[in-house]
Amino acid sequence: MSEPISALNHASYDGIAKVAECGLQGMITLRGDLSDKVLAKSVKDATGQKVPGQREASVNGDTGVCWMSPDELLVLVPYSEVNAKLAQMTETLSGIHALAVNVSDARAVFCVSGSSAREVMGKLAPVDLSADAFQPGQIRRSRLAQVAGAFWMDDAETFRVVCFRSVADYAFKLLKVAAQPGSEVGVY
Repeated sequence: MSEPISALNHASYDGIAKVAECGLQGMITLRGDLSDKVLAKSVKDATGQKVPGQREASVNGDTGVCWMSPDELLVLVPYSEVNAKLAQMTETLSGIHALAVNVSDARAVFCVSGSSAREVMGKLAPVDLSADAFQPGQIRRSRLAQVAGAFWMDDAETFRVVCFRSVADYAFKLLKVAAQPGSEVGVY
């Protein structure tokens, strides 16, 4: 059997911000009633985190949970643990109306870091990324130029970006162009 590889094999670029593909990340899409106690238990057991509120992300390293819509969460776990965590969640969720699916290999994850990371992201997403409007612990599902994506901040200078694996090369090139030296706009 072949070994899994990330979409761009850890591609990276240094410009006004560093852009790097993060590699393999375990991801489970969880759909259901987010107020259900059984669903909350499955999230807590898998990640150690509670169900986040609207547009919130509780992520620590490669483990966490992100609010994606009123009935959807993105559960993050180490890639090597995703099948076991999914089986555990499926067992916990039996008996309630919910769906948990491993989407790890259908997604790509990038890190945009540095003092100009907000500026890089602001060029691509129609979101107010000022420090007053967007901070660590928040998530947005939006567009990155012409593709769908989601992003959150790990800290004040680090974004994590998730997109479909099929557009990973395009997304990486977008991020690279937005991070070109000399492209500073000075908005953030």
